[in-house]
Amino acid sequence: QVQLVESGGGLVQAGGSLRLSCAASGSIFSINVMAWYRQAPGKQRELVAGITSGGRPNYVDSVKGRFTISRDGAKNTVYLQMNSLKPEDTAVYYCNAHGIYQRGTYYSGDYWGQGTQVTVSS
Repeated sequence: QVQLVESGGGLVQAGGSLRLSCAASGSIFSINVMAWYRQAPGKQRELVAGITSGGRPNYVDSVKGRFTISRDGAKNTVYLQMNSLKPEDTAVYYCNAHGIYQRGTYYSGDYWGQGTQVTVSS
């Protein structure tokens, strides 16, 4: 069974930094796209950043220049370095994996982590 385990969330003051990690497990050979989403209370879930298997990143406009997404060499772990955090960044952050190869098979859908809370105080 594929599982995504997130870590690194917490409470930080405005202007501070956090680094989120997400490790995928479950006999994974490769992952097509990994991404971070977030959802604030009363808001729709939004894509924050994504990174392809080739290492190409993209970001929502509100975090460009502040957040950096990256993957490890095995491409089963994704990170989100968050700098210059703002109160509006407060949300539950979810790791997402889109398209996973396992034992010669490919699942083209999405896997989700459990979410990790990021709270940025004023």
